[in-house]
Amino acid sequence: MAIAQNSLTTMQQRLEFARKIAEQAGQLTLKFFYNTESFAVEHKEDESPVTVADRETESFLRDQIADHFPNDAIFGEEFPNTEGTSGYRWFIDPIDGTKSFIHGIPLYSTLIGLEHDGQCAGGVIALPALNELVWAGRGLGTWHETKRRGPTRCRVSSCSHLADATFVVSEVLTFDKINRRDAYNRLEKSVRLTRSWGDGYGYALVATGRADIMVDPIMSEWDAAPLLVILEEAGGRFTDWNGNATIFGQEGVGTNGSLHDAVLSVLSG
Repeated sequence: MAIAQNSLTTMQQRLEFARKIAEQAGQLTLKFFYNTESFAVEHKEDESPVTVADRETESFLRDQIADHFPNDAIFGEEFPNTEGTSGYRWFIDPIDGTKSFIHGIPLYSTLIGLEHDGQCAGGVIALPALNELVWAGRGLGTWHETKRRGPTRCRVSSCSHLADATFVVSEVLTFDKINRRDAYNRLEKSVRLTRSWGDGYGYALVATGRADIMVDPIMSEWDAAPLLVILEEAGGRFTDWNGNATIFGQEGVGTNGSLHDAVLSVLSG
């Protein structure tokens, strides 16, 4: 998706920049990932783990954004929000899937979402330990890049029946936290295959057509921020459990689009 610098729109400039710093941040996480015994793991009030790798990576991303786009707002997981005046707001999750990260499992990601005037405009999922990058811009499509292959436009799967679908999820016990294990059980029984390939990686699988459904019972804005535009530009859908296309629903359903209404129906019982 090479575009001459002088023809880039303001949004495209930010998207190109987001891709660049997501890759750089991913490389920073690898310094810790390959030496997980070198740092301590703390737990926040919600019992989710956090490490120096999370904080250093978010600090790097915040510094880069502030240096290049000082009037943009920044919303991140580990530090207080930064207000802006440009109409652009960045959402940062430095390590999505910290539980995988601290156990040396390569299915974690760095997430960057970009909002303009309150609308999701761009998103990046960087998977540094897998050498993969998935990104999208509104009206620009969704793109997938690997170490061996340059940017290729990607699409969701064509699966149209739940009985043939692959369903991925982060952690089954999370459904218990909202007293909805029944919803998980119904969906698992409705599909062909269920795997716990979760967090941002699961949504990357849906966006690239390798899985059909991803469901999260609990999400934060920084988890969801890149996903709506990535899935929609790939031909899929991302909503809350009520079918609203939002990153602020505190929950998420990502599908190839064809299965979305059926998944929502199963979840609602």
